[in-house]
Amino acid sequence: MIDLRRLQVLRVLRAEGTVTATARALYLTPSAVSQQIRLLSREIGAELLRPEGRRVRLTPAAHIVLAHADAIAAEWEQARADLAAHSAGAVGQVRVGGFATSFGSLLAPAAARLRDSHPRLEVQLRETDIDDSLRLLLAEQTDLVVLPVAGTPPLDDSRFDQQVLLDDPQDLVVSADHPFAELDAVRLAETAHETWIEPHHDQFQLIEVACAAAGFAPRVAHGAAEWNSVLAMVASGLGICLLPRLATTSPDHRVVRIPLRDEPAPSRSILTCVRRGSRAQPAIAAVLQALEDVARDRLRG
Repeated sequence: MIDLRRLQVLRVLRAEGTVTATARALYLTPSAVSQQIRLLSREIGAELLRPEGRRVRLTPAAHIVLAHADAIAAEWEQARADLAAHSAGAVGQVRVGGFATSFGSLLAPAAARLRDSHPRLEVQLRETDIDDSLRLLLAEQTDLVVLPVAGTPPLDDSRFDQQVLLDDPQDLVVSADHPFAELDAVRLAETAHETWIEPHHDQFQLIEVACAAAGFAPRVAHGAAEWNSVLAMVASGLGICLLPRLATTSPDHRVVRIPLRDEPAPSRSILTCVRRGSRAQPAIAAVLQALEDVARDRLRG
């Protein structure tokens, strides 16, 4: 009989690459991780790890086990969903991760709705970047994450179930005294000679692709990871940028956002991602439904 918890340790080790990182992801000690792998090796009757300097390498037998482990994990998640639907329904705790700009427009409103409609359901929100979100999900430290499509794993990744939640259009953002500020819409090609502010990596990748489609490469002078910093530089006239519709601005930012009239206009898809097999669990399904309702209302608005 194989212990599913030990299979999970092996799956996380594959994702993390080292015993130390696996221990950190699972809130275990490195010796406990090593012991779990040794016990799994004994259960299977095959060596799973081989030392390679200060690191370890998965053996061919480990890769064979892992080829089945994702399917086993998905079946177990589905079994948990069926049991939960049979017994208690949408109760308990759901831990939700998301990127910064998803909070004001999606996650916080969805959690507020659930507080009223499902008082026995506790929703915990946590801001995470893309890589951390997937690691936490795989390590069962998070139950659901909201991600921009850039940087996510392939849609056929056997560990995860990913579904598009909504498309998030990009607007041009300029200072209040910029010549474009009086316009109702702008074509991206009209910005070819402008100076650009570089935002965080995934967003700038989208900007580069959109500008290339418009026939130019953006001339970058400044950069920042946080939107408040980007908008402060835009407001000061240091450059322009593309801003996702989900990212909010305030009068304090002293910027103007202008729709793009390009066809198709630059946009990014926002996904929900759960462990494969867990989407039907009543508590997770309730959170997903609330997110879909908020997204639908936002698109109507």
